[in-house]
Amino acid sequence: MKTLLAGALALLIGLPPRTTLAHDGPAIDEDKIIDLTHTFDEHAIAWPTARQYELEVVSAEHTPNGYWYAANNICLAEHSGTHLDAPLHFAHDAHDASEVPLSRLIGPAVVVDVRQQASQNADYRLTKADLLAWEKTHGRIPDGAIVLMLSGWGQFWLDRKRYLGSDAPGDAMNLHFPGFSAEAAEFLRSERVIDAIGVDTPSLDYGQSRDFIVHRIVSRVNMPGLENIAQLEKLPPAGAQLIALPMKIARGSGGPTRIIAILP
Repeated sequence: MKTLLAGALALLIGLPPRTTLAHDGPAIDEDKIIDLTHTFDEHAIAWPTARQYELEVVSAEHTPNGYWYAANNICLAEHSGTHLDAPLHFAHDAHDASEVPLSRLIGPAVVVDVRQQASQNADYRLTKADLLAWEKTHGRIPDGAIVLMLSGWGQFWLDRKRYLGSDAPGDAMNLHFPGFSAEAAEFLRSERVIDAIGVDTPSLDYGQSRDFIVHRIVSRVNMPGLENIAQLEKLPPAGAQLIALPMKIARGSGGPTRIIAILP
């Protein structure tokens, strides 16, 4: 695991391909890396009541000295695009975005496929039965896992109305997309030892939620969430390692996050 992490960090900090920070193991195989992050641009989806992504071009030109110089200002909500939900989001005395331990954001990816159920019900909530069915095939959810719901919603990323259920500005009442059920969240919190949960939809809670109970269940035990994850369909149900690196925002309730997976 140390060699795997060292290789991943080498990749993220820009060392040459197939190098590693460790000297006693193989370099990471770049062909096994999957980017699970949606691009941050004008298509980046935020909660309907949140500020939408904006980019202001400060400079994009050849200077009088003959070199090219580009710089921008960006403005976006913490909870937009592929992002972290810090426990502080729904628990006042919990970790903020800068305090979430990296150990909770690196671990084995457990991918629970509910695409069939979600295709028939946009308000589907992943159940305890879905988790037990996964375990029947793949074994007990490993300690330290990051449990991810694969609903297939990523295919709708460029269609705001289909992805959210409504594209009316500020409309948070007519949203329709899958999420975790309270029963599943409580099962993972109390009967399994996991580090985080994540979804390929806008929220851990399904679109019609009014009490955000899943957020509340996981936040009170300092468990972070990951939302708007891209390309989950490219991961196997078990065996991949996930690494999520959010912006380290002091007092942040969340933040934009680069997520990658390393295939087995």
